[in-house]
Amino acid sequence: MAAKSAAIVIDASTGKTLYSSSADSRRYPASLTKMMTLYLTFEALQRGKIKLSTPVPFSAQAATQAPTKLGVKAGGAITVEQAILSLITRSANDSSWALAELLGGSSSNFARLMTAKARSLGMTGTVFRNPNGLPDPGQFTTARDMAKLGIALREHFPRYYPYFSVRSFKFGRQRIANHNKLLGRVKGVDGIKTGYTRASGFNLVSSATDGKRRIVAVVLGGTSGASRDRQMEELIATYMPRASGKGSSGGDLIAKAAPAQVVDDLEVAQLPEHGAPNPVLKPSQRGRR
Repeated sequence: MAAKSAAIVIDASTGKTLYSSSADSRRYPASLTKMMTLYLTFEALQRGKIKLSTPVPFSAQAATQAPTKLGVKAGGAITVEQAILSLITRSANDSSWALAELLGGSSSNFARLMTAKARSLGMTGTVFRNPNGLPDPGQFTTARDMAKLGIALREHFPRYYPYFSVRSFKFGRQRIANHNKLLGRVKGVDGIKTGYTRASGFNLVSSATDGKRRIVAVVLGGTSGASRDRQMEELIATYMPRASGKGSSGGDLIAKAAPAQVVDDLEVAQLPEHGAPNPVLKPSQRGRR
């Protein structure tokens, strides 16, 4: 499966497709995979299965994931909130794996839950094999499915969605900047996620609003980060004016609730709820590069 370009723009208020190019063709998601890892994390938070302060332990397998990564050693731990921020900013592969083990008991079981959740959201062209998007020939998605997931994240988790607009956060002595270069540069963009592997090319899901209208746009298979970003800017500028100013929900586009058994299958470890190792920036405390 080659890293060929695909794109879609969806009116997030109505679910109408405003633009489509190979939107239903299989592509590798790369780090867009972490959008589903975050969806299941937000769901566990919302249901009270974990807290933002819950420790996320790093196994040897989590610690040895390929970069980009946070660099926590095996046996170490961070908080759920730090894990969320590290996925959104640095796209940390190790944090994603550690969250999967916390929530699913194992990365393979968590991947099964990810795929089941995708089906419940109407993502019929997606299969997940791991929680971070590192290369796996059996892991694939479509531009349309990624748009559905982007809309679902904002609609289902308004409390947690603002994390996607955080431009940087402090971890120990590091200040980690967000890989999404459109934040703060393109008016109205408030997230969501970048992704890249050699096989996938440069991927991006963006949510944007002009105050009255909201769209979610997806670009997959870009030849460079810069060209991908330019294409996204052009899509937003062209199709935002064509979106509806009425309504606020894409409810006809996405499922409103997952099957109960999918949620019940989350096997959260019994861990202490206190003792966050490092303070982190809240979404309201957005740093600048």
